[in-house]
Order: sequence, then C-alpha cells, then structure tokens
Amino acid sequence: MYTFSNRLKIASIILMIVGALGIVGGFVMAPGSIEEAKEMVASHDDGHGDSHAVEASHGGTTNEHAVAEGHGEEHDASHDQHLLDQLKNRPWAALYVAAFFFMMISLGVLAFYAIQRAAQAGWSPLLFRVMEGITAYLVPGGIIVFVILLLSVLHMNHLFIWMDADVVAHDALLQGKSGYLNPTFFLIRAAIFLAGWIGYREYSRKLSLAQDESDDNSNFKLNFRISAAFLVFYLISESIMSWDWIMSVEPHWFSTLFGWYIFASMFVSGITVIAMVTIYLKSKGLLPDVNDSHIHDLAKFMFGISVFWTYLWFSQFMLIWYSNIPEEVTYYVTRISDYKLPFFGMIAMNFLFPVLLLMNSDYKRISWFVVLTGIVILCGHYMDIFNAIMPSTVGDQWFIGIPEIGSVLFFAGLFIFWVFRALATAPLQPKRNPFIEESKHFHY
Repeated sequence: MYTFSNRLKIASIILMIVGALGIVGGFVMAPGSIEEAKEMVASHDDGHGDSHAVEASHGGTTNEHAVAEGHGEEHDASHDQHLLDQLKNRPWAALYVAAFFFMMISLGVLAFYAIQRAAQAGWSPLLFRVMEGITAYLVPGGIIVFVILLLSVLHMNHLFIWMDADVVAHDALLQGKSGYLNPTFFLIRAAIFLAGWIGYREYSRKLSLAQDESDDNSNFKLNFRISAAFLVFYLISESIMSWDWIMSVEPHWFSTLFGWYIFASMFVSGITVIAMVTIYLKSKGLLPDVNDSHIHDLAKFMFGISVFWTYLWFSQFMLIWYSNIPEEVTYYVTRISDYKLPFFGMIAMNFLFPVLLLMNSDYKRISWFVVLTGIVILCGHYMDIFNAIMPSTVGDQWFIGIPEIGSVLFFAGLFIFWVFRALATAPLQPKRNPFIEESKHFHY
C-alpha cells in the first residue's frame, strides 16, 4: 500500500499556499476604476493615447470639430470601459485557465481509463490504480470549474460576453444563439456533464476495488459494460463542453473541429501525467511489476497523440486561414498579432519537442527522458488553453505574471495533494483482474 509521504504532502500544501497568495494578489492588483486601468497601461507602454487629439487638431469647421470631439469622447469612453473590463478579467481568466487545465488532465485520464476497460486491454491493468488516483481529482477540480462558471453567470466577471444582457441586446448574432447560449441552460449542461463524469469514475472505481475481493468476474464484466456506455456519453459531453466552456468565450467564432481539438489536448496531457506518476511510483519501489515496456507504451501514446493534436491544429488553422473569411480568420489574426510567443511557442512544445524527443524507440524506455518530454508537453498544453481563453477575455493586456503563476501553483499543489492522497487509499496493484498476469508479463 502506498503511503502519502509527509514530504510530498507538505510540498503540495506549500504550493497551494503560495499559489493562493498569488491568486489573491492578482485580484488585489486589478484596477477598480477606469483611471486606475489607464494608469496601469500607461506604466507599461508610456502612453500612446493622443491620436484623437491630433486628428481633431487638423482642419474642419467649429461644428465639425464639435461633432468629431463628440464621437471621439464616446469612442474613448467605450474603449476605456473595455480596457477596464479586460484588466479586471485577467485574474479571473488566469484562474479559469489553470482550473480548467488541471481538471482536463483528470478528464483525459478518465477517457483513457474507460478505453482500456472497454477494450479489455491486457497490457494496462497494472496502471489502473494510477489512473483511478489521478481521476480522483475530477471531483474537486470539476466543482471548482463549475463554481467559476456559476460566478460568471452571476456577473462576477466578464469572461463570457454573451452573459451580458446589454451586449446581447445590440448583437443580432448573439440573439440568434440565445436559445442555446443562455445562463440557465449553460449551467444545467455543465451540471449534467460533471455528474456523468464523476458518477462513472466513482462507480467504476467501486467495481474495480470490489473485483479484488470477489470470487468471480462479475464486477469486471459490469465495469466493461458501463465503460463502453460511458465512452458514448463522454464523446458527446466532451464536445459540447468544449463549445460551452472554451469556444463560447468568443461566441462570434466557431469551428467544427474544436471538440476533437480540445479532446486531443486533454488526452495527451492525461496520458503524460499517467506516465509521470507511474515513473515516480516505480522509482519508489511501489510498482515492481511495471517494466520498461509499460513506460514505452505510454510514451508511444504521448508521441502519437501529439501528432494527432498537430494534425487537428493544422487542419483547423489551414482551412480557416486559406479561406480568409473575415469572421473566421479574426480568431487567428488576434492570436498571431498579440500572442506571437505563446502561440508559436505552443506549436513547438506540443509538436516539435515530442516528435524529436520520442521518435527513437529506445528513448521511450528511458524514464528521465520521458519525464523531461512530459514536462514540455504539459507546459505546451497549458499554453494551448491559455491561447484559447486569454485573447477573448483580456485582449492584448496579457502577461505571464503573479495571477498566472499563482493559479498554476495553487492547482498544481491541489492536484498533487488530491491524487496522491487517493493513491494511498487502496493497494496500487489489482489482485483479481482477469488480465493482471498478462500485464505483469508484458514484454516485447
């Protein structure tokens, strides 16, 4: 039985405390008025706001000046309010990106676990307890994301512009989508998705533990059936979730590939964490029957799904960029113009690094090499979610600073604490799984 060491427990708690201080600091530093917002921006760019005055000083009659000044003042007021909303959104967006990222890791692991169960895979049963431990985070992680969504509905932030009745009243496109994009239906869908994911995880875990004490395979067979059914629910709910929780932050834009795109990101992130936790536990002598072939297979999935993610990213980007339809291509124009480093850096971390580092079969068996690649993959997919959320919520006022780092540290600490606490509640190796001997002797 794994024992949650005091050293790891203390480290995770310290991460949470430091992260919480960063989160609080981000909200405290957010501007409370338009004047504070303008001062904050001016301190970064030394002010570039005299263009209206310059334009108004050239030519025209007194009446024309008055009209121009009136329009200029109205535009400036709207721009200033928008700037304030963006800067106030930053700590919320940083919190949301980190909360969603760590939740999606556990959700990706849950999908991989259900696939192994439904396929009756023979190589992976030794890893089932690791997967069950990681998916335990879905409970606190999912609840936190739901609370953030609820606070958005209560207008505590401006992450989702379609939740603002004044915006919808002046936007015909959002009015047309109001039957689907409305706060009540939005929260109902979120509650159904989380209940389905958490319900499957808890029931499957219960059956998995019961199988160890059973004298037949009835629990194993039932787990197989519910896993197959869950995968149908998962594919539908994950796609809708990606539209609701991520794509709707920019409700004028949509992509029919988006559900698959987010799935690939969460799937490879989840498999990467399975590999890293497995390597850690094995290094402590807690998974003696896990061998290099198991690590090799996990690394193959990391490699393969990274290529799959790249295929989806390029398919979405190339078709939209080449067609050059204004309402579609704007999504990428804003990211390329304002987010060059995270946008192109993400592609390097999510494609070039995994392909170059894991292409050689021998390297897939080297634990420290797999961990190194895994760190790059996780950082890259955090940036993937960052690129999906930030441009639509904070515009060009983004920065990797105290709110972003604090949020990542807090949720990393919570993730480590919850996962390793769950791992300590049951033996790390199943006893009565029908394929456990095949998994023990998995070599090639």
